[in-house]
Amino acid sequence: MRYQNLFTPFKIGKCELKNRFALAPMGPLGLGDSEGGWNQRGIDYYTRRAQGGTGLIITGVTFSDCKVETQSMPNVPNSTYNPVQFVRTSREMTERVHAYGAKIFLMMSGGFGRVTIPTNLGEFPPVAPSAIPHRWLDKTCRPLEIEEIHSIVESFGKGAYNAKRAGFDGIEIHAVHEGYLIDQFAISFFNLRNDEYGGSLENRLRFAREIREEIAKTCGWDFPVSLRYSPKSMLKGWREGALPGEEFEEKGRDLEEGVETAKLLEKYGYDALDVDAGCYDAWWWNHPPMYMEKGPFRTFAKLMKETVKIPVLMAGRMDNPEMASECIADGTCDIISLGRPLLADPDYVKKLRTGRVEEIRPCISCQEGCMGRIQHYSMINCAVNPQAARERVTAYEPAAKPKKVLIVGGGVAGCEAARVLAERGHAPELFEASGRLGGNLIPGGAPDFKEDDILLAKWYENEMKRLQVPVTLHTTVTKETALDSKYDAVIIATGSRPKMFPLGEDDKVFSAEQVLTGQKETGDTVAVVGGGLVGCETALWLAKEGKKVTIVEALPKLMAVNGPICSANKEMLERLIPFHGIETVCDARVKSFADGRLTADTADGEKVIPADSVILSVGYSSVADLYEELRFEVPELYLLGDAKQVANIMYAIWDAFEVANHI
Repeated sequence: MRYQNLFTPFKIGKCELKNRFALAPMGPLGLGDSEGGWNQRGIDYYTRRAQGGTGLIITGVTFSDCKVETQSMPNVPNSTYNPVQFVRTSREMTERVHAYGAKIFLMMSGGFGRVTIPTNLGEFPPVAPSAIPHRWLDKTCRPLEIEEIHSIVESFGKGAYNAKRAGFDGIEIHAVHEGYLIDQFAISFFNLRNDEYGGSLENRLRFAREIREEIAKTCGWDFPVSLRYSPKSMLKGWREGALPGEEFEEKGRDLEEGVETAKLLEKYGYDALDVDAGCYDAWWWNHPPMYMEKGPFRTFAKLMKETVKIPVLMAGRMDNPEMASECIADGTCDIISLGRPLLADPDYVKKLRTGRVEEIRPCISCQEGCMGRIQHYSMINCAVNPQAARERVTAYEPAAKPKKVLIVGGGVAGCEAARVLAERGHAPELFEASGRLGGNLIPGGAPDFKEDDILLAKWYENEMKRLQVPVTLHTTVTKETALDSKYDAVIIATGSRPKMFPLGEDDKVFSAEQVLTGQKETGDTVAVVGGGLVGCETALWLAKEGKKVTIVEALPKLMAVNGPICSANKEMLERLIPFHGIETVCDARVKSFADGRLTADTADGEKVIPADSVILSVGYSSVADLYEELRFEVPELYLLGDAKQVANIMYAIWDAFEVANHI
């Protein structure tokens, strides 16, 4: 057993956990009902992670305040709004979670303050400790009245009491972390008050202290309460965050104050610190994209371990078991929190415990299904796992009559369809024209920061072997093969090809795919035509390789049509572009390329861009020729992935799952 130290028992207060893994709290949008409790989807979602072996389940943020910030988030449970409904639905959930030997904490929020999501704000003015700018809107926040602060504190005591009655094993407070309301009170940059809740550090932490004391009044001091905590804010100024490795003046909480704050929080009676870093103005820290290194909070967690005697939890791209085991061994933290990795694979802990690491479905840190859909659709999901937070409605339907299914194309859509069909008891056969499964994951995973795309391709390869799906590579399927009478159904997932157009010196004009896969060499000076996600990531990779890169985009800004992209991913990539010396020319139409000069029309006239080569990253065209040949001859015929409509990984996987689960 390679990772035995990850499976030793551990205590938070008097609550003993069976292993060192926690489900990190993630926004539970879509998991609550309209009456203040959990819906069936939410109960199934948390129970499924307990079933998969996770020792501690920490729910996403819930509320207890019913007076001040009543419009914070939709369809999220509230522990005081309707106590009967909250306790009833929570009791069902905690009993099911406990059946698997897991413990469960309820995360309770003090509110959003200046970072309230605009679509959830309604007509109410945003609140904050002081009259400060809102994070997203051109509005000034209204300072909270002292009576309102007392009301929120009192609601924590009532809500925690209801949680304890409902079977929760503890509470996690949200948070002196990420720049939420309680954190805004704690940070002098946001807190300009001159009453007992402003000024000194102790005064600014009074809100957090009173919450802990109020919960002790209603639940006793032996009822565990952990705190989500960011010891460093990474804040350069209003709506300006710092990048990893950037030198800057910290405007928020610096590490010196972070240490003093941690000591006070321990003194106030908090039983554990759940550590990360960042704030909404530097959102990529709290929600690290693939552009952030694995385990970015290790330095901060280790400092907290050296500062306090209470347990330290740590999340943040901690899905590498070697890294996780080392962090427990060297005292970086006591508990490894997994958020998105447990969305991608709820059985992560069980598979790791039994040595089946190759079977763990990797999170690719795209944040399209989780944070992207939370922001755009108020739903938590997962790009690579269509069943996440939809466990009951997407349960595998056993095949009543097994069918032989031909699948043409070994990208994510074809592989996902084959996987689901095999799980259900059908007999899929997969054919791929190239020499490798994975489709666009292969060029997409070429940059070092996209390593998990390659892991996902390898996972699909392993799943085909585990499920004994026949795979034939280097084979182009013809109409005659598809019409073979031995197949009961045919799935066409033949993908897409990069769009190309003539520019003049075309022997030096390449697709992003050709460059990413090493088929073409760019030279030292490169122009990337197209500032979508693929173009920006390709440019970043080339710049990190030492190339001089210019992005030329026809639209007024980069990544204007990609989505749903989480703000953390998009904003970090937008800042990484200039940070790595990449020039951008927007509102530009390229005309020609000759003699190392790319010419483009811009609003300011013609612009000439020096370039040894040009990379075209202007989208993809569906390849659906075989489908068109078959659509009037095959009764059960399906078109999936980019062949149906060029989109992202998430929708290729989701569509494939939907179709394959109902054949």
